[in-house]
Order: sequence, then C-alpha cells, then structure tokens
Amino acid sequence: MWFNISAAPFLLTGFPGLETAHCWISIPFFAVYISVLLGNGTLLYLIKDDHSLHEPMYYFLAMLAGTDLMVTLTTMPTVMGVLWMNHREMSHGACFLQAYFIHSLSIVESGVLLAMAYDRFIAIRTPLRYNSILTNSRVMKVGLGVLMRGFLFLVPPIVPLYWFPYCRSHVLSHAFCLHQDVMKLACADITFNRVYPVILVALTFFLDALIILFSYILILKTVMGTVSGEERAKALNTCVSHISCVLVFYITVIGLTFIHRFGKHEPHADHITMSYIYFLFPPFMNPIIYSIKTKQIQRSIICLFSVHSRA
Repeated sequence: MWFNISAAPFLLTGFPGLETAHCWISIPFFAVYISVLLGNGTLLYLIKDDHSLHEPMYYFLAMLAGTDLMVTLTTMPTVMGVLWMNHREMSHGACFLQAYFIHSLSIVESGVLLAMAYDRFIAIRTPLRYNSILTNSRVMKVGLGVLMRGFLFLVPPIVPLYWFPYCRSHVLSHAFCLHQDVMKLACADITFNRVYPVILVALTFFLDALIILFSYILILKTVMGTVSGEERAKALNTCVSHISCVLVFYITVIGLTFIHRFGKHEPHADHITMSYIYFLFPPFMNPIIYSIKTKQIQRSIICLFSVHSRA
C-alpha cells in the first residue's frame, strides 16, 4: 500500500481558479520564454564570435547568460505544458531532478554575480595587474568553482527525497518542482530538509550579497580617490550593468523569501506570481541591461545586424 501511494505521480498546479484562462495566461509567458532564449542566446553568440569581447568581464557575462538559459529551460517546459495542455502529472524522478537543477542554478547565478563583482573590483582597484590576475585559466577555475558549489551543495537535501514515502496529497503548488514543496508532502522526519536549506541560503545568497556589497564599498572608496571627475564617471559606468543585475536578482530573492515567510495570509496567487517573477525576471532583464548599458555589446549587436542585412 505504501509503495503504491508513494509511486503516484506528483500533480503540478498552474493558476488555481483561472484554469479556463490558462491559454490566455500562456501568451505573456511564452513571449517572455522566447525573449529569454533569444536575448541570452544572442549574448552567448556575440561573446563567442566577437574577439573584442574575449575578456574576463565578458566570460563571466557568458556564464550569467548560460545560467539564465538553463534556469529557463529547466522551468518553462513544465509551465507551458500545464498552461497549454493541462499536463499536470510528473514522475518522482523527473520532479526531484527538476528541483535539483532549479535550486542549484539559483546558487550558481548568485556565485556568478559574485565572480563578476570580483572582476570589477580587480579592474578598478588594480587596473595595471588586471590581465595578469584574471588570466583565462583563472577565470575557468572560478567558473568551475561556482558550478561545483551550486551543484554539490544541493545534493544533501535532494537525495533524501528519493526514499521519503509520500502518503499525503501529491498536489504541488507550482507548475514546476521545488524542494520546499515536495518535502512538505513527505510522511517522514524532514527536520534535516528544513534546517539545511536555511544554512545553505545563509552561506550562499546572504554571504555572496555581503561580499558584493563590501567589494562595491571598496570600489567606491577607490573611485572617490580619483582626481578627475571624468575618470570617476568612466569607472563607475563600467559597474552600472553589474549593479543593475545584482539588484534585479537579489530584490526578487528577498521578495520571494518575504512572501514565503511572512505572507501566509496572502492569496496563493501572490505566492505563485512572485515565484514566476523570481525565475523569469532576472533572465529576461539581464540581456536588456547589458545591451543598453555596455557599449561593446551594443557595437557587437550593430555589427551582427549589419552583416546579416548586407547578406
């Protein structure tokens, strides 16, 4: 009996009470989905194709774009499946794997933003040693470290999900699998799965945000010590894109955390909407921010379109 109940698939949830409007709701979701794929895909192509962008700053930007692509490709297929075809069933293995990638990639994104802050710190604090410190091999090592941190730290809370019995409702609150959703359905001691994520968030998102803040305090101190106002503006302008991406990411993280912790009496639709904003807004905005604020990216985009128009 236990095996049969546990083996029943999980049921994903779209927008409760708005099932008849799912087709209409899917239109903006699909538009954002395509925009994220095109925006981040274009950034990756430009950085690969344009040799003037073969610098540490743009390598880290490529890591950010790649992470955003993966987050979207991990979450959106099941979302569109629910909205378009009401395909709600999801096997345990597929659900746990999706949860693993979603949470791992969130930590990876935080780590990439931290690496980008380190890049700006070196570029402004010690510009003459920039190329000798951030060599290609060191950038690769930083990128590998960020990936390993994200994917290894998520193994401990995800693995127990495979052997937990699930004898309660199998209905999840989103159109994708999240660790906190799945663990609440388990008929087992989930103390570790409750405590570990709190510690993990403190050691990754919170610590990363503090280090980024501290690095920008030091950057600002260095810039304010510059004699020329023009040099100050130029130095700060190189940081605007990164600061914007950091704010977009961490404001959505804080918003999601607050509504889950303190918004228990808020409508369920607010929780769902905030989750979608968290997963879709940063991947949607990051390519736009860098396209508007970074002249080298603008030039590469113009060159790309001019080559295609001549062809």
